[in-house]
Amino acid sequence: MGLKGCEIVLDNPWNTYYAGQTINGKVNLTFDSTKKVQGITIRFLGEANTRWSATRRATDSASRHEHASVVYRGHEKYFQIQYYLLGGKNSSEVELPAGTHTYPFTYALPPILPSSFEGEFGHVRYTIKVTLDRPWKFDQDMKMAFTVIAPVDLNSNACVKEPFKLELEKTFCCCCCRSGPLSVVTTIPITGYVSGQVIPITCECDNASNVSITTIKFALRKRVTFRAQHPRAGAKESEITIAKIAVGSIRPNESRTFTQQLEIPPLPPTNLMYCGIITLSYDLQVKCKVSGPHRNLSGQIPITLGTIPLASFKSPPPYTDMPTKVSTQQRENLSMGITQAVNVTSSPYRAGGAVGWHAADCAGVQTNSNIPPPKFLESQFKAPNIIGHDDSELTKVIGDAFAPRYPTFQFAPSAPPMLN
Repeated sequence: MGLKGCEIVLDNPWNTYYAGQTINGKVNLTFDSTKKVQGITIRFLGEANTRWSATRRATDSASRHEHASVVYRGHEKYFQIQYYLLGGKNSSEVELPAGTHTYPFTYALPPILPSSFEGEFGHVRYTIKVTLDRPWKFDQDMKMAFTVIAPVDLNSNACVKEPFKLELEKTFCCCCCRSGPLSVVTTIPITGYVSGQVIPITCECDNASNVSITTIKFALRKRVTFRAQHPRAGAKESEITIAKIAVGSIRPNESRTFTQQLEIPPLPPTNLMYCGIITLSYDLQVKCKVSGPHRNLSGQIPITLGTIPLASFKSPPPYTDMPTKVSTQQRENLSMGITQAVNVTSSPYRAGGAVGWHAADCAGVQTNSNIPPPKFLESQFKAPNIIGHDDSELTKVIGDAFAPRYPTFQFAPSAPPMLN
């Protein structure tokens, strides 16, 4: 009996903010009976944590070898601010009648923060916690996570504007006979992309050998390094395939050219800038599987993922296996797909409703408003639990499993279906 419900309502409909923006919101507390409290506090916390276990070989005092489990941990705190919404540290008790009580709040995020991230062995997480300070009883805590984005403007990185060519070549020997070369050349027009964009892939295969290629696989991979400080310095690497597609086969003495598109789902930007214990990179892996007892060919193309698209990159033509009929005006609109950088405003919520963000206000770049603002879509990587080491077993989490939301642009044309 007492507290019936708690809502933390933010002024942004996606609960997503750029570093440096101001969070405005309100706390709605509903009681089904009179409630006595010393005060009500709200806490804003931004931090990164890493954690994993490893087994190491140790020697005891009798020189016997045994295996011990070691838990590695890393921690960074970016901000922590707490203040009273009602009452105070030395205030007298306040009696709250049954019903709903609303308390507004505001907090200006620091201008330099890493993007929200949820991974297998660590996270960068931002939370709001409301606490009912109850006299002579355990406090009641309600906690919610929200997303923070560190803007990454691809236009400020000259390296990602250039095309990339990956050349793989191999000759095979069988029964003392040497075959002709197998050559696979994969090119992409740029290496800098944003979520929602497609990677146009051109793969030219010249198989002058006597060995067949069964498949050529293209995989977008996320590679993460987690670092720990305790009990000593350590690192843990993780590699996850985000999306993949396959083509083939190519018979001996056959040449083929493939054109494919690989769509990028909602993902955090490369590097996790300003985070010292988690680093993040992406690549496009090209893997050629050959027949027989021969080693496969494999190589990688580095991919940089940002939050503001390149202004100079033109959309690829529609995917040839999925033809569509469009009007002349529609074709003109589609051809503009990503020829301009997105218009993003420093305040993602206005009186008229949700709008985009101005990249100029957030990242110091000039943009054009010809492209619709991004949508903020949930990542497939979720936090199983947002309870931290400083929370109690009585802490209540508001909402379902938390998944960060990332700016995702709706470009045309779409990519073909992914390979499961």
